[in-house]
Amino acid sequence: MMEEEELEFVEELEAVLQLTPEVQLAIEQVFPSQDPLDRADFNAVEYINTLFPTEQSLANIDEVVNKIRLKIRRLDDNIRTVVRGQTNVGQDGRQALEEAQKAIQQLFGKIKDIKDKAEKSEQMVKEITRDIKQLDHAKRHLTTSITTLNHLHMLAGGVDSLEAMTRRRQYGEVANLLQGVMNVLEHFHKYMGIPQIRQLSERVKAAQTELGQQILADFEEAFPSQGTKRPGGPSNVLRDACLVANILDPRIKQEIIKKFIKQHLSEYLVLFQENQDVAWLDKIDRRYAWIKRQLVDYEEKYGRMFPREWCMAERIAVEFCHVTRAELAKIMRTRAKEIEVKLLLFAIQRTTNFEGFLAKRFSGCTLTDGTLKKLESPPPSTNPFLEDEPTPEMEELATEKGDLDQPKKPKAPDNPFHGIVSKCFEPHLYVYIESQDKNLGELIDRFVADFKAQGPPKPNTDEGGAVLPSCADLFVYYKKCMVQCSQLSTGEPMIALTTIFQKYLREYAWKILSGNLPKTTTSSGGLTISSLLKEKEGSEVAKFTLEELCLICNILSTAEYCLATTQQLEEKLKEKVDVSLIEQINLTGEMDTFSTVISSSIQLLVQDLDAACDPALTAMSKMQWQNVEHVGDQSPYVTSVILHIKQNVPIIRDNLASTRKYFTQFCVKFANSFIPKFITHLFKCKPISMVGAEQLLLDTHSLKMVLLDLPSIGSQVVRKAPASYTKIVVKGMTRAEMILKVMACSDGPHEPLVVFVDNYIKLLTDCNAETFQKILDMKGLKRSEQSSMLELLRQRLPAPPSGAESSGSLSLTAPTPEQESSRIRKLEKLIKKRL
Repeated sequence: MMEEEELEFVEELEAVLQLTPEVQLAIEQVFPSQDPLDRADFNAVEYINTLFPTEQSLANIDEVVNKIRLKIRRLDDNIRTVVRGQTNVGQDGRQALEEAQKAIQQLFGKIKDIKDKAEKSEQMVKEITRDIKQLDHAKRHLTTSITTLNHLHMLAGGVDSLEAMTRRRQYGEVANLLQGVMNVLEHFHKYMGIPQIRQLSERVKAAQTELGQQILADFEEAFPSQGTKRPGGPSNVLRDACLVANILDPRIKQEIIKKFIKQHLSEYLVLFQENQDVAWLDKIDRRYAWIKRQLVDYEEKYGRMFPREWCMAERIAVEFCHVTRAELAKIMRTRAKEIEVKLLLFAIQRTTNFEGFLAKRFSGCTLTDGTLKKLESPPPSTNPFLEDEPTPEMEELATEKGDLDQPKKPKAPDNPFHGIVSKCFEPHLYVYIESQDKNLGELIDRFVADFKAQGPPKPNTDEGGAVLPSCADLFVYYKKCMVQCSQLSTGEPMIALTTIFQKYLREYAWKILSGNLPKTTTSSGGLTISSLLKEKEGSEVAKFTLEELCLICNILSTAEYCLATTQQLEEKLKEKVDVSLIEQINLTGEMDTFSTVISSSIQLLVQDLDAACDPALTAMSKMQWQNVEHVGDQSPYVTSVILHIKQNVPIIRDNLASTRKYFTQFCVKFANSFIPKFITHLFKCKPISMVGAEQLLLDTHSLKMVLLDLPSIGSQVVRKAPASYTKIVVKGMTRAEMILKVMACSDGPHEPLVVFVDNYIKLLTDCNAETFQKILDMKGLKRSEQSSMLELLRQRLPAPPSGAESSGSLSLTAPTPEQESSRIRKLEKLIKKRL
């Protein structure tokens, strides 16, 4: 019974001491301990087994029990001390709280006392300063009243004096007084409700009106509109009247300026009437000479009468320009049939010179027609065509060194007077455009005649191919026309001139460049070959001469120069023309024409070298390869091919040294043409023995090495061939080598069929039934023998992709050499027809 009670007590104690994991973790962090008794999962049995692992260890049980009892007594003492220490904590806390509350009450009392004292101090300060504020307001009001009375006195006196001086025409004194009265009157705007103030204001306005009418009357008297004779000089009264007009309504000033300028130009309208002989374009200099004399006369007689800020001389010149533009436009409409190119250019040149004279003398501050200035001022640009027109010698030198790429001079400031008169010539510029059309047509005809008379250029293999001189002359003339036209107009005439440029760029491309390319002796089957192969110098192969090769290279270089210069010409035209018309300038079609000439020239060079190699390839296909008994040096046809390559390629490379990229295109196109043709002739070599296949394999390797060295063959400077070209040669010639390796690996007719087919599949990545059948033809097998081989190939080939119906469709995924050669021949025929 006692044992059961003890067990229940232990279970209750364990239930009470069971702590949550969070609490247990916090205790372990605050009181870290390695004692097993402090662990949450303490097990008494395990602990006793640890203390007494064996029966022999029970001998020390008394000592262990004593240690545990000692530890229990120490824990009891600690617990007792802590419990006793907590006995007086509650009482001490209550006492501290009471003391804090008393301290807070005392603090609130002191704060209230301070606040009361501050309010009393503020009230005392207000009482002290109340009288001072009243005195400040009184002083300010008194000062304002005195100032207003002084202004009123000045205004009243000033109005009386102004009326008196106006009657006596004392404009010098009026100018100073009126400005002061106006300034004083501004202070009374808020007092206009007072009758006396309003009356003074009305008197000032009346005085201003009277002054304006009086000054206009004085100017009318001094410069009568109907008068034919002007006074000898200005008076001081009118000079002072201009000072007064500066203060009055701006309309008074404008009326004075308008009447004076009209009277000043009245003589001009009479002298240069439409029916007068001096009014026509051939005597346009007299108009500008007249206004220059008038400006000098104005400075001498009236320069001091008008204020400098009125810019009267510039206003006279600007009005003269407007009148002249209207008069010239009217007379040119009437006599349009009499306008010739030289006369028009003469008038435009003199007019632009006069506009330049105005820009040097005047600032253009009176030009209020912003639209005119905006449309007619040259657009900002670093275009070299804005420079002064160079001499012909300088133009030729600039053309040789890159016409449009010369360093630019600093751009001159814009002329604010540009087009102020010359705008009237723009509707008649069609005469100039038609003249340039005619001149360019004659220039192209002269180029054609000169080329026929001088013949093709002499061979020059030491330096890069030369550009035809006519090309430089054409673009120099274009530059001259563009500069001249841009000075006349930047609108529709520039678009018309661009159309003329396009027309003659195309004519130059076809008449001078394409028209002078050498013609090839071709037939429907290709180049005519008089003999298969003759290994001597007198071979009768149809080839271009050295002069013809140099001519083709020169035409190619010229077309390349024209292509680059035309692109720059388009950019310069866009800089010259108005922004709204930029999209109408497009020389892409002309650049494509020059690109076509370049492609045709390259194709001719490729075709010539390709045709020269044809007899050697034909000789290769005619040889009896089944009778070859041993492998020796390269075959004669290989030597012939290499000979032709060494004859042509160095000449082409030296003449295309300035256009290296097109020489690379020539190499690439020749490789794309020669390699498929070589493979086609390779299939024609049948039957072939194993030794014959080995000899062909040696020849193929020799050709491959020559083709890889083609860009630098015969050159003292060895350059690495472009990667794109090397890739084409390696891919094409490797295919030819693999075909021959299939033939060379065969052991004769007794070779197992499976081995031969597996070699074919292994060596040729693009294997198909059609190529395999050609190899069987080269092997000399009959059609009846080939059927079993083809069936075996179909079985050994990997499964065709989805959608393929049979193995025969494999040949459609990649073109065969015959198909490639057929496409090349068709392309050659098209080019020949165009040429």
